[in-house]
Amino acid sequence: MRSASGNGFDSSDSFAVSGAAEGAARLHDIPPSITPSHGDDSHLLSRIASPADVKALAPNELAELCREIRTTLLAYGHQHGGHIGSNLGMVEATVALHRVFDSPRDRIVFDVSHQSYVHKMLTGRAAAYLDPDRFSEVTGFTNPDESKHDQFVLGHTGTSISLACGLAKTRDMEGPNSGIGNVIAVIGDGSLSSGVAFEGLNNAAEQGGNLIIVFNDNEMSIAGDFGGMYGPLARLRASGGTAQPNLFNAFGLDYRYVEAGNDVSALVAAFEEVRDIDHPVVVHIHTLKGAGYDGEETHADRQTASASPVSFDSPTGVHPTDNVNHSEPWHSDHCNLSDHEPHEGQCEASHWQNPDAAIGKPDDPRKHYGKMAMAALEPRFAAEPGLVVISPATPGSNGITHEFRERAGAHYVDTGITESHAVAYAAGIARAGGTPVVATTASFFQRAYDQFFQEMSLNRSRVTVLDFLGGLSGSDNTHSGAYDVTMFSNIPGVTMLVPTSARDYLADLAWATAPAGSADAPAGPAVIRVPGEAILAAERDATLLPVTGGQIADRPQSASLPASASSASGGISAATVRGTVSVTAQHAGVRHMLDWRVNQTGSQVAIIGLGNAYPLAEQTAAALSDDYGITATVIDPRQCTSLDSDVLESLRDGHQQVITLEDGQLEGGWGEKVTAYYANHHVSDGSRNPHVLNFGAAKEFTDRVSLGELNERYGLTVEQVTEAITRCF
Repeated sequence: MRSASGNGFDSSDSFAVSGAAEGAARLHDIPPSITPSHGDDSHLLSRIASPADVKALAPNELAELCREIRTTLLAYGHQHGGHIGSNLGMVEATVALHRVFDSPRDRIVFDVSHQSYVHKMLTGRAAAYLDPDRFSEVTGFTNPDESKHDQFVLGHTGTSISLACGLAKTRDMEGPNSGIGNVIAVIGDGSLSSGVAFEGLNNAAEQGGNLIIVFNDNEMSIAGDFGGMYGPLARLRASGGTAQPNLFNAFGLDYRYVEAGNDVSALVAAFEEVRDIDHPVVVHIHTLKGAGYDGEETHADRQTASASPVSFDSPTGVHPTDNVNHSEPWHSDHCNLSDHEPHEGQCEASHWQNPDAAIGKPDDPRKHYGKMAMAALEPRFAAEPGLVVISPATPGSNGITHEFRERAGAHYVDTGITESHAVAYAAGIARAGGTPVVATTASFFQRAYDQFFQEMSLNRSRVTVLDFLGGLSGSDNTHSGAYDVTMFSNIPGVTMLVPTSARDYLADLAWATAPAGSADAPAGPAVIRVPGEAILAAERDATLLPVTGGQIADRPQSASLPASASSASGGISAATVRGTVSVTAQHAGVRHMLDWRVNQTGSQVAIIGLGNAYPLAEQTAAALSDDYGITATVIDPRQCTSLDSDVLESLRDGHQQVITLEDGQLEGGWGEKVTAYYANHHVSDGSRNPHVLNFGAAKEFTDRVSLGELNERYGLTVEQVTEAITRCF
């Protein structure tokens, strides 16, 4: 699945599908007779309140419904943004599913569920796509809290077949009283590459019974298809489903192929044929991702004119495209990952579409710091053949641009949506003496938890992990990075670095990726939490760091960054790299990398701000000085792997309070370890046992709550922290 952020959110790339974007929509020039209008009963979509209404339509009205849905998706993408491309390709398939099957008795499990926008429209939630005032009523993924037609909250990928197997198992065990009819798993848009999907296929064949697997083959993952299975799939498409080897037959599964995956009549016929089937079957449908995008718009056009018209040369608005079947997946699209210029077919930009209101805005932290990291690594490729960047899909969300990938060649690997494999693969590279860097979103790394423990940490593998979107964000409940510190920092042998500036970030990267055998290189894996919104905002506006103004002492490094980097690497120039990290950086060992940095020495109160919470530490210190005459000690811990006992001991003298700030889950997180330190090292002189206050997030899932609101909820504001401090005096 991705999201995303990904900007998604990929958001978040935030992967979140949140409230309505500012500005009026620029609707495509679509004939008024088919432009959906909320509350206007002359349009089919406004009259669809449930799948029963789809079944009640005349056969010749289905194509008209598909056209209205496609029009709605195109307008929604301009106003709100989201996973528009995958849904455009699934319009006819989703209409056909609800025409043939009887949801919710027949259980439909969407994987990746960012393909479920059309499903939501047909199950009583069309107004959330037609009315801008209601855009925030639905998430970007299936959610049982929204509708009985949604089976699971699913924002990650590959699990639909396993979940469907579980539903079918209970149905078969309980018989007619189960209340479950057909069970349908809808997989595709890259999710078939996940290892868990193959585990599900394996189980489905063994389990038997009614189970229908709809494989949406749009010839894309997030950034193109990678892997050995895609050649056989291409041959199946070319042969009309007759070529061998057939991946699904090899598992022992029945198989049907539908070439016309954007023909609603053909799909209705195919689904009717397998309805109530008594054994597992795969229905392989060939769809066009982004079907309905005209592919003619450019960024400049969008700035000066309304969007180009959609060409309705078929009943549903799908028109021919030649943007398919390129020789290499990363040549699948030539718009360099612009989230405003998606195309039909093999188009990476159509994974996540930003709203028009976002045009011209600077890069978010993921893209900004991702490009910076790639610019620092790229000049090393020629001299370090073992240096490899690994992205388990979603590269563009994290600033790994098309141009970088082209130039990197074999130094870049997209493993598909396979986080577990990516981490184990990196451990293998490290064992052979290579230098792997694995980059993806914090919440996606949760899928590789066992590999972090076993293959990476237990084996002391020199793997560098770039942890994007860690900490609090306005993402949906499946993409929150609020749990990354509790996960990574508690794995034995892992060093988790939490830089608070671009300079520190690149210094951490240079140290973590120092070639094997280099002096002072780390002995095991390192996780680098990529800075987030608060850090990037402070780098763009130094007044947000009122204590230091961003001018802090040089951080020791164990390895020098290259003196030059290609300016084409996503816009990060050699001058940028040189200005961020000294080319003649001094060498320092592990101990220095883990030392906490005291940026202001004071008394009474010590404020320790971890990562993205560090600017809040300086802002709180400034407020204490201005309003109460207290000069607080301000500390940047730089990492959350271990405590700096020398610093903590030094705070006993003259400090009554120690404040910890973190933008992640407080329980089991970092700040409580500071509390535990003083509790476990109590001294007889009570005046030398400072009182510790911990600020961080509650242990909860949040869904599309703005970062500002979350900070208020968790007390992570200057006013709330200052009030808590002064209340204790």
